[in-house]
Amino acid sequence: MKKMMFTLITSLMAVVLVACGGNEGSKDDKNDDKAKTAETDQQNEQQMEEMQKKLEAQQIDANKTVAIVNDKEILGSDYNNALASTQGQMQQMGQDPTSKEAAKQVKNQTIDSLVGQTLLLQEADRKSYKVSEEDINKQLDEMKKQFKTEEEFEAALKKSGMDMKTLETQIAEGIKLNKYVEKEVPVDKITDEEIQQMYNQYAEQGKSTGQEVPKLEEVKPQIEQTLHQQKQQEKLAQQVEELKKNAKIDIKI
Repeated sequence: MKKMMFTLITSLMAVVLVACGGNEGSKDDKNDDKAKTAETDQQNEQQMEEMQKKLEAQQIDANKTVAIVNDKEILGSDYNNALASTQGQMQQMGQDPTSKEAAKQVKNQTIDSLVGQTLLLQEADRKSYKVSEEDINKQLDEMKKQFKTEEEFEAALKKSGMDMKTLETQIAEGIKLNKYVEKEVPVDKITDEEIQQMYNQYAEQGKSTGQEVPKLEEVKPQIEQTLHQQKQQEKLAQQVEELKKNAKIDIKI
């Protein structure tokens, strides 16, 4: 489950791209275009700043106890990192995580994610899954490659509100979870029938919106990966529910 190790560090990897352009024309036209572009950029920047303030308003005190799972205390700092991931997922789906209707969903989803992850990590520790310093450094190096320079990486890390120790801890937890999931939560082989069924659904949706539908052979690997992730998520959810039966969980917020 490769995505799991990045669930709590989404904010670190966020990149804002601004594209600007102009058209050929008279000097007045160019000036008008520049003025309109500047105005649009300013409006976009203001909207982004307003959205960021709304997102940050959902955060809580970093030192506040959010929940206690067995003997593990979950703090506001953990919650805020997981919150950023939840907010990002909702935005990717075209939803506004700051709306009144979404506020409760965001909170519950973040808490559920933290509790589930904590239970799985505790089970991984109980079964003696280990992470080496070499594993952590290798993953950290891969992450740094997403940035042009070390300074750019450090700036992004600072902006995310994390220090290096916190990041390394989260990387270690992600690697440990991956090892546990791969060994303890195996997924059945994806069948050609399942792939064909999902492809038919995609094809039908594409045709209804007038989009060109690629051939099955072209998208088969992506469909297989999607089905694998879905099955793994379902089995993980079942695993978490089983662990909850014998766990002591105290939600504080």
